[in-house]
Amino acid sequence: MSTRSSLCLLIICIILGIEAVSVLAQKRGLSKLNAIDVCWRRNPKWREQREQLAKCSVGFAGKMTNNIGKGTTMYVVTDPSDDPLKPKPGTLRYGVTMIPGKVWITFQKDMNIKLAKTLVVGSFTTIDGRGAIVHIAQGGCILLHKVTDVIIHSLRIHHCRAQPASTVMGPGAQLIQLSEMDGDAIRLLASTKIWIDHNTLYRCEDGLIDVTLGSSYVTISNNWFRDHDKVMLLGHDDDFKDDKNMKVTVVYNRFGPNCHQRMPRVRHGYAHVVNNLYLGWELYAIGGSMNPSIKSQSNLFVAPSENKEVTREINKENGKGYNFRSVGDVLENGASFNDTGSGYVKPNYTSEQVFAVEDARVVRPLTRSAGALRCKPRSLC
Repeated sequence: MSTRSSLCLLIICIILGIEAVSVLAQKRGLSKLNAIDVCWRRNPKWREQREQLAKCSVGFAGKMTNNIGKGTTMYVVTDPSDDPLKPKPGTLRYGVTMIPGKVWITFQKDMNIKLAKTLVVGSFTTIDGRGAIVHIAQGGCILLHKVTDVIIHSLRIHHCRAQPASTVMGPGAQLIQLSEMDGDAIRLLASTKIWIDHNTLYRCEDGLIDVTLGSSYVTISNNWFRDHDKVMLLGHDDDFKDDKNMKVTVVYNRFGPNCHQRMPRVRHGYAHVVNNLYLGWELYAIGGSMNPSIKSQSNLFVAPSENKEVTREINKENGKGYNFRSVGDVLENGASFNDTGSGYVKPNYTSEQVFAVEDARVVRPLTRSAGALRCKPRSLC
């Protein structure tokens, strides 16, 4: 065969290969990927190249490259049991408390984990559920306290139970005392640079995600929130003024069905709520108190049969202002959005945080894969 013929054959093979990947991507719903998913989900070698994920985050968390590189321990959970005081090797609690330095945690197989007590996660920890169906349910759930650089990805967290005050093994193999826990799925206290992506969260005794006590630089993306009352709280309480520095990006999430309120509720701080799908609400979708700033951008709000207003100004009698801005949102089924205030609502992202905002009319396909993923070996995720 001549050199020219060989070159032509090579070009044809490349074209056919690209077309095959394209067809497979369309079958798996990957033809319209958002700015996070397009970064890694078209890679058939995602399992061997898991750390690529850390370069894909957007919004206020920025890139999570502090979680990868030299010194990172790859730890595999093989045992779904839990001992909050003496974690066994192979369990999830052992991985988050007993491994020094950076740790990237994966799961050997599908498993249901019932945490005997709250799981306290340390800095520079990634919990990566891709490739397995992992439920954390019917017990304690996840707490991040004064930590930085944490990724929580592809978990199914539900039916979290309130916990009494207790002693548990904490990060750095140190026993720590915990106060009572309310039953949140994921609770952030005074933590920064946190990315919560592609999880399915529902039916917990308190909230699904709480970002409080000065936590900031958080991205909450690609999650599926359903069947819950108080979904997401940003800001501790009306008196905790340090939350005025809080910055949170809420992007590409699906809220509903059966979510009632707090999607999110913001106290004091700033939230960029962008390209999310809202499948109804009971009391309100987005609310706040104590002079919050919320930019609602290119979301799709599908109103319920009653209570069409998206927003709520909570504790309005306290005299504090509200700064809610709707930019490019699509309001369906009679939904309405009450813009208030005249303050500053631009996120002012850095170069590693910024991303292109999509038109609200394509939010449905952008959020089609929201929630924990079903990723198979040697295949697109």
